[in-house]
Amino acid sequence: MRLVQPKSVITPGQVWFVGAGPGDPDLITIKGRKLIETAGAVLYAGSLVDRAATLFAPTGCVIRDSADMTLEEMTTWLIDATHHHQTVVRLQTGDPSLYGALIELTRPLTSAGVPWAVVPGVSSAFASAAAAGETLTLPEVTQTVILTRITGRTPMPPGEELAALAVHKTTLCIFLSITYLHKVVEDLLMAGWDKNAPILVVQKASWPDEEKIVRGTLADIKQKCQTEKIASQAMIIASPALGAAHWTDIPHSKLYDPKFNHRYR
Repeated sequence: MRLVQPKSVITPGQVWFVGAGPGDPDLITIKGRKLIETAGAVLYAGSLVDRAATLFAPTGCVIRDSADMTLEEMTTWLIDATHHHQTVVRLQTGDPSLYGALIELTRPLTSAGVPWAVVPGVSSAFASAAAAGETLTLPEVTQTVILTRITGRTPMPPGEELAALAVHKTTLCIFLSITYLHKVVEDLLMAGWDKNAPILVVQKASWPDEEKIVRGTLADIKQKCQTEKIASQAMIIASPALGAAHWTDIPHSKLYDPKFNHRYR
């Protein structure tokens, strides 16, 4: 009697949404890099993620640039890839939870029964502050950071217009808005910011040989950015803490006060 061998069962793979960071491949987290190094397939945001990030992928890995794909095509590609590979990576710029269409991409995966998880990445907001040597918070000056954008093709929900948020006079990290820099300036002035208030623009923060840092005021930042030909991939930071490194004196953190006892020092 001939024994029939059971067919091997192929366990569906998992999709990992990995934050590639702001551009420098060295700013991918160790966990993110390890996943890429073991991936069978990588779908990366070619218009935003430096191609060098995919160099961590092993020989034979299927690598696809998603720049010309719709969301539906991307989810179909990811689901199909899990039928052939245990580890599938969707490599996204910055952190996947910020302006990364994460929920639009994961809902179809969940419906298809495909497991997925997220590996956070360094946001361009933090990379821009680091590049310029600035702090986003400062004791007694500002303790709040607002990550936002200006109304463009995507409308802002009621109450989240830049002019409304800027009234708080806290740090504003403004994404996806460099082409509307004139409107950013108008909204800040409307919210009561002084025309001489400092503002920072960083293009391609951390990108080797491509990073540009422009410092100015609300009165002159548009002209300075035009001079530097900055019209895309730039972070705008407005904050009362900008330039604090050059102030005569600054408030000091109570956390490091010799009279302050705290187990988390």
